[in-house]
Amino acid sequence: MADLAVYDMTSEEISGFAEIVGMLSGPITQQDIREHTYPKIMALMRSEFLASYTWHETGRRFEVSHVINQSAECVDSYLKTYQFQDPMTAKLRALWRPAFVDEVITRADLSRTGFYNDFLAKDGMSHGINLFMRQQGREMPDLRLWRGSSRPDYSDREIRLLGAIGPFLARAFNSLPDVTLDCLTERERDISLLVARGCSDKDIARILQIGFATVRTHVGRCFEKLSCSNRSELAALVARLAH
Repeated sequence: MADLAVYDMTSEEISGFAEIVGMLSGPITQQDIREHTYPKIMALMRSEFLASYTWHETGRRFEVSHVINQSAECVDSYLKTYQFQDPMTAKLRALWRPAFVDEVITRADLSRTGFYNDFLAKDGMSHGINLFMRQQGREMPDLRLWRGSSRPDYSDREIRLLGAIGPFLARAFNSLPDVTLDCLTERERDISLLVARGCSDKDIARILQIGFATVRTHVGRCFEKLSCSNRSELAALVARLAH
């Protein structure tokens, strides 16, 4: 916690920081990070919203890893549309350090974009801070934290906190298995598990009440993300990972 003054934190926050570091320093799963560590980081950062996305180089796109206090509608719109109109994330990602959104785009310029008015503002996100991480050349899921317009902006306190937590979080992610079902979206996981049960694409379309072509698209993305060359290989891998 270099350069972070203790008086910037309550005794509860100091304990929370120690607990976060302890959790990330020991054996941990992706689920532990999502369900236990992320909420503690969010509280420590005095944030109202959290999102973590994973970059897939082959598809040149982000996929959702985890969100807190963001609507499913907004997350879906980001994945389908707004990530490709995002005026700031590529610039923040290029920094590879904790950074305020204001560092790469002014508040005035951001407020004039459709990205802000049609995506961020819908869930009330106004003040943002991001963390993009690499460990031994491997890119990790990012961390995007937001506060509403009625809250004060982030300060150097939060930059220093993310700077202190980042290496532990990156090492924890780096220690996870290279391939897990967590790299799939929720819909892709549902479909891959049905594939593992021996369901055909027509069966899956009927069970999930979605189009046959949609099923084929999701199965193709499961092949890509899990590095499988055929359906049998996908079914075997998913069965093993799910177990």
